[in-house]
Amino acid sequence: MLSLQEISDRMEISDLLSSYSHAIDFRDWDALDDVFTPDATIDYSETGGAKGSYAEIKAWLPGALERFPRYQHMIATTKLDLEGDVARSRTVLFNPMVYKGEDDVEQVFFIGLWYRDRLVRTEKGWRIAERYEEMGYSYNTPEMPPVPPVSIET
Repeated sequence: MLSLQEISDRMEISDLLSSYSHAIDFRDWDALDDVFTPDATIDYSETGGAKGSYAEIKAWLPGALERFPRYQHMIATTKLDLEGDVARSRTVLFNPMVYKGEDDVEQVFFIGLWYRDRLVRTEKGWRIAERYEEMGYSYNTPEMPPVPPVSIET
């Protein structure tokens, strides 16, 4: 039987994962501050994206997603292992996207992947400390130029 603490932790982590999807889908980059720890590491490289610190990825996302006028991040079936103030999860993502090429032609495609996360309880609640995107499949993916590299202006 689950304890009240574990029920609460599972609900809070579920809300956290949803908050990530909403922040990305509504391009609310500052909302990601309530999703990741400041020292988080994020690795989107297996799916064609960047790898870096939270600050680097937050700065990189607006430019990388600019060529996609519409997309949705639909998460489901999280496998969650809780161990006190640390948790590991593997969550399915189904991600339909619209790509707009240089010729202004739009192409709908989708990818399926898993988010593999390490989460930690902080003073402000659960946060993602590590995120790795594990590729599953893609369908109708257009030819696209490479994504811009990760960089932070100093």
